[in-house]
Amino acid sequence: MTKKDKLLVRFLSIPKDFTYNELKTLLNSLGYEDSNLGKTSGSRVLFLNMIKQSKIRIHKPHPGNILKKYQIVEVISIITSNEKE
Repeated sequence: MTKKDKLLVRFLSIPKDFTYNELKTLLNSLGYEDSNLGKTSGSRVLFLNMIKQSKIRIHKPHPGNILKKYQIVEVISIITSNEKE
């Protein structure tokens, strides 16, 4: 099992300490590219997968780096719905 596979398994278990940097690595490995929405985007980030025509919008957590449970659940929902197609 590769590091990226282990990261995906960890993410799907909805851990309480999953970081934004880990999410970025995971989404990049799944074909998503991160894109800030301009200089005024603040903490909003858009992840695009051009092949699957999929978008994931998320706010970077602050002041810490740990994602909230609802963010993880939303991303899991988007990822799993794209895999079914």
